[in-house]
Amino acid sequence: MKVCLAIDIGASSGRHIAGWMDNGEIRTREVYRFPNGVTEKNGHLTWDIGALVSHVKQGIDEAMKEFPRIESLSVDTWGVDYVLMQGDREVLPCYAYRDSRTEAVIPQVHEKISFSNLYRRTGIQYQPFNTVYQLYADKLAGRLDGVTDFLMIPEYLMYKLCGVKSHEYTNATTGGMVSADTGEYDADIIRTLDLPEHLFRPLQQPGTAIGEYKGIKVVLCATHDTGSAVEGIPMEGNELYISSGTWSLLGVKTPKPLTDAGSEAANYSNEGGVGYNRYQKNIMGMWLVNRLRSELCPDKPWNEITAEAEEKHFDHLVDVNDPVFLAPESMKEAFDSQLPHPPKCMAGYFRCAYRSLAEGYRQAIEEIEQNTGKQYRKLYIVGGGAKNQFLNRLTEEATGKEVIALPIEATALGNLMIQIKNGGKEA
Repeated sequence: MKVCLAIDIGASSGRHIAGWMDNGEIRTREVYRFPNGVTEKNGHLTWDIGALVSHVKQGIDEAMKEFPRIESLSVDTWGVDYVLMQGDREVLPCYAYRDSRTEAVIPQVHEKISFSNLYRRTGIQYQPFNTVYQLYADKLAGRLDGVTDFLMIPEYLMYKLCGVKSHEYTNATTGGMVSADTGEYDADIIRTLDLPEHLFRPLQQPGTAIGEYKGIKVVLCATHDTGSAVEGIPMEGNELYISSGTWSLLGVKTPKPLTDAGSEAANYSNEGGVGYNRYQKNIMGMWLVNRLRSELCPDKPWNEITAEAEEKHFDHLVDVNDPVFLAPESMKEAFDSQLPHPPKCMAGYFRCAYRSLAEGYRQAIEEIEQNTGKQYRKLYIVGGGAKNQFLNRLTEEATGKEVIALPIEATALGNLMIQIKNGGKEA
C-alpha cells in the first residue's frame, strides 16, 4: 500500500492527512492537526514561520509512527505570502497578507505600471496584499538588499524539509507577476518595478519531485490551497465551485485566462490550475462570521449561532468585499459602519453576514456567466463552509443554482491526487 501525505495549512489551522488508493478510491486519515494564526509584532501582522516548520516536521513524525513507509509528501497553503532568503538565512519578519504595509506603496506601483496594464498582462484581480505590492514595499524598505531568493510559504516549508528551493506555478500566479500568456514571471513587470531579476526563477508544475526528507519523496502539489481544492472536487462536467474557508473562492475552470475589460471591471482573477485556468474571485468568506464569533460569543457552538440567525429577521445587507472587513479591530464595529442601524441582537449580525455572503455569491455568478458567455447549473461547495446548511440554503435561494455541498477535505484530497497521479516527475 503506497501512502502519501498531504500537509494542508490554512490561516487558522494546519493538518497532516495520509492517503492511499483502495479499490479505485482515495482513503484518508488525519494524523496531526495544529493551530495557526497571525501574530502582531511591532505593529505589523506576521506569520510565525518557525512554529510552522516545527509543526510540519512534528506532524510528519506522527504520520511515520502510523505509516512507517510513506511514499511522498507535499505542502499547500494560502497564496501571495512568502519568505525572503539570504542564502540559507531567513529575512524576518514574515509578513502576513492582512498587514497594512502595502497601502502607501500601491499608488507608487500604479504610477509605474497602471493596474489595467497589470491586469492585461497577468489577469490577477486587485487585492492590496498581492505579492507584487508586498515585494515593492520590501524594496522601498531596503528588505531586498542582499536577498538571494523569495519562496512562497509552501515552497519555503518544503525547502526546510529537503533543502531545495522551488517555485511552483499555481501559487506564483496568485501574486500578480506571472504572465497570463507564457505562464512564467513577466520580465517587463519586474524590470519596470526595478525588482531583482534573479529572484524570479523558472516555474515548476505540480507533480514535480524536488527532493527527499527522511526517505520520503518531496513533491510539488498545486501548492496554492485553492488550486489543490479544485483538483479535489468530484465534479461532473465543468461547473461552478466555491472553496469555502476564511475566504470564499468562487469560480469556474476555463481553457485560458480571460483578461478583457469586463473581467477587470468585475475584479476576477485568473490563477493557475493543473492544466487549466481558474477564473475566480476572492470573496471575504467565513472570516466574517469567525471574527464575529470570537468577538461576540466565543463559547457558543456554531449550530446554536446559525439556528438563532435563521430565526431572526434582520434583513439589511452589506458589501462583503468592502475593505472595511479585511482586518478590522472590531468586526462588529465594521458591520455597524456599513448598516443604516445596527442589529438589536447578536444573532442579527450573523444573519446579516450569511445573507450578505449569499448575495455576494449571486453577484459573482452573474459576472462569471456574463464574462464567459456560459450558463451553469450546479454550484459545488467544498471546505469548512460547506458544513453550514443555513448558508447553503441561502446560497441556493439567492443564486438559483443546484448547490452540492461537500464537507470534505477537498484541498488535502487534491494534494494527494496530484502526488498519487504523478508519482513525482523529476524536476
